Amino acid sequence: MSPYLRLAATAALVATLAACGSTTGDRALSAALIGGGGGAVVGAVAGNPLAGAAVGGAAGAVVGAVATPRDIDLGRPAWR
Repeated sequence: MSPYLRLAATAALVATLAACGSTTGDRALSAALIGGGGGAVVGAVAGNPLAGAAVGGAAGAVVGAVATPRDIDLGRPAWR
């Protein structure tokens, strides 16, 4: 299996397991997971998946923290 396909499968798994939640912490955590997975895929194509995951995770955490449940609410998170 190619490393790009493996990375894409991992990102898809992370995205499907993460839920937004109703608290600020839940939204920040789930968005960081989704952003990190997406960033890793983009980073792998660009040549550095670790940097992509770090940037994507940080950006996702910020977006999740500032979003309100009214903006994004996918239900109860998997970890609750």
